[in-house]
Amino acid sequence: MPRFVTFACFAFALAACGGSAMPDPKDAVKAYADAAARGDADTIHAMMSAKAQRSLSREDVRRIVAEERSELADQAKSLAAPGVTIKAHARMRYADGEDATLELEGGVFRISAADALPAGAKTPAQALEQLRRVLARRSYAGLLRVLSPSTRSAIENDLRSLVEGLEHPEGLEVQVSGDRATVQVPGGHEVKLRREAGVWHVEDFD
Repeated sequence: MPRFVTFACFAFALAACGGSAMPDPKDAVKAYADAAARGDADTIHAMMSAKAQRSLSREDVRRIVAEERSELADQAKSLAAPGVTIKAHARMRYADGEDATLELEGGVFRISAADALPAGAKTPAQALEQLRRVLARRSYAGLLRVLSPSTRSAIENDLRSLVEGLEHPEGLEVQVSGDRATVQVPGGHEVKLRREAGVWHVEDFD
């Protein structure tokens, strides 16, 4: 991504921040387009987020603007062209590392993606990240969402069969050997139990 495009991203991000009154993203876009057309490095630097300003000093921005003056002018024209669509996004990261992405629509932010409501993964890495997050949350529902439709269907069918087979547990034959027990469940399932401190727990099932 050219460096002058990054400036536009910083400007758009400012439109998604602020106090109780939500700034209009169009104002930020117009201000950036005007600054880009003039080659006004100081204004562009002032529009950047605090994090961006720590990465690029005012002198850095002046140098980049001087080097890419023509590209900035072309971008300013593109931003001012009729039919340009402006979208504002916000990303919230929680203390546990999960996050949610919001999109401004009709003057209010709406959820476009969240760890509990993941968007479709566009890359294998994104799918793996979703898997890591649902496993970290110990979320069964989340785990099913990241599985392929065929795998999800197979698991749900197996679990449904197991639920039906356990409908009358008192009628099942339990083979006990010391602190361990095995139960054959209708539908081809087997449940293994183990007793610890006088309490029976499910150790495994298939």
